[in-house]
Amino acid sequence: MSGQPFELAERGSAFMTDESVTVPTAERRWKSADFQQIPAVPCPCGQARRAYAGVPEFPGTLHITEISENALRHYHKRLTETYVILECGADAAMELDGEQIPVRPMQSFVIPPRVRHRALGRMTVLIVVLPEFDPDDEWFD
Repeated sequence: MSGQPFELAERGSAFMTDESVTVPTAERRWKSADFQQIPAVPCPCGQARRAYAGVPEFPGTLHITEISENALRHYHKRLTETYVILECGADAAMELDGEQIPVRPMQSFVIPPRVRHRALGRMTVLIVVLPEFDPDDEWFD
């Protein structure tokens, strides 16, 4: 801990800070992420904003990913991802182990390790990654 009374961005995560709050971080048992303050980073799916890396109370990471064109087919050897489609175009789909499934807002998919997957078409997805996201666990055929 840096000695700051509030948690700041750490390892790709941004935590909400509010200078009007006087409770030191060490006394808070909850965490908050402001995705508008988290810089987007390139990923095989598009642009991802990733939160909660390194937070001991949460064993994974939470991502908001903007997919603007067809994503690259990839898989993970360790990670399980749960996708929640927040917004999507009428022609959007998920490709899971070669099967194309049309998607709609508020639909979700659990994608266990070794499932080849990609998003097709424009969409915004919330992704819960367990355990914590590791960029070295992205594999391509």
